[in-house]
Amino acid sequence: MSAPAAERLSRLLALVPWLSQRSGVSISEAARHFGVTPGELERDLWLVVCCGLPGHGPDQLIDIQFWDDDGIIDVIDPQTLERPLRLSIAEATALAVGLRMLAQVPGSHERGAIASATAKLEEAAGAALDAGQSVVVVQTTPDAVRSVLDDALARRRALHLVYAGATRDAITDRVVDPRAVVHQDGFDYLDAWCRVAGAQRTFRLDRVVSARALDEPAVVPDDLAPLATAPTSGLPVRLAFTESAAWILDALDLVDVVRDLGHGGRATLRVADRAWIVRFVLGQGGNLVVEQPEDLRQEVAASARAALSRS
Repeated sequence: MSAPAAERLSRLLALVPWLSQRSGVSISEAARHFGVTPGELERDLWLVVCCGLPGHGPDQLIDIQFWDDDGIIDVIDPQTLERPLRLSIAEATALAVGLRMLAQVPGSHERGAIASATAKLEEAAGAALDAGQSVVVVQTTPDAVRSVLDDALARRRALHLVYAGATRDAITDRVVDPRAVVHQDGFDYLDAWCRVAGAQRTFRLDRVVSARALDEPAVVPDDLAPLATAPTSGLPVRLAFTESAAWILDALDLVDVVRDLGHGGRATLRVADRAWIVRFVLGQGGNLVVEQPEDLRQEVAASARAALSRS
C-alpha cells in the first residue's frame, strides 16, 4: 500500500467517530484538524457515504450531510462508528507485543516508525495495559547491530563480531559467515559458521556488542545442518559437555547448569523427541554425553556402535 493510500485509510477510519462527537463542525475546521484541504476532505466524505454495513441498502450506508451552502457537516447515521476505537486489555497487549516482535524481524522496514507506534500505543493504553496480564518482552537488538546483520545477510558478506557469550567470563572477537537470523523462546539468534571454532554456532543477538561487515563473501558449508533447536517440555535429560560444546548454553533452553570454565559442565535439557537427542548427541563427536536417564544413555551408545560398524 502506498503512503498516500495508507494515510487516507487511516484518516477515513478516524473521520466518522471524530465528526460524530462534534456536531455542527464545518468542512474547513475538519480539514484543518486532519491536515488536508477542504477539497480533499469533501472527497473523503463522498467516499464515506458510499460505505456501510453488509447489504449496502439505503438504511445500511453511513449517512452524512455536508453539501449545504453553510459548509456544516451533520452525521445522521454513523452505522456503529460513532465512537473511537477502543482496545481491550488483551488486544492492546497483543498489539504491543506484536510491534515489539516486528521490530526484531530482519528486513528493511522502518524501525523508527515501529518504535513510535509502540510508544503511542503504550501511552494510550496507560494504566489499563499495566493492569492487564503481565507480558515480558525481551530487549531488542540495537538498531546499529541489526542493520549490519541485515545488510550482511542480504549481500552475503562475512561478519566480524564482538560477542559477550554466556559460556565464558570474557568478550571474544569472531569472524563468522552468517546464514540466517532465527527466533526461539523469546530471543533472536544468528545462525552462522564460526571461523574461529571451525563449526556451526549460534549467537544470541542481544549479546552482540558490535558487528561489522567485511569486504569478503560469506562461505557457508553446503552440508550445514539446520539450526539445532529443542522443545522446552518432555523428558529431562542430564547432559555433560566439554568446553568445545559449551556453545549449547547459547543455543538451547537448558536448566540446572553447572559450569567448570575451561572444562565444560553439566546441564539438563527437556526433550520430547528421543530420536532428535540421539542424533544431536552423536553429531557432537564425543563433546556431549548423556548421563541420565540410563536407558537413553544406552540408546546413544548403541547408535554410536552401529554407526561405527557401518563405517
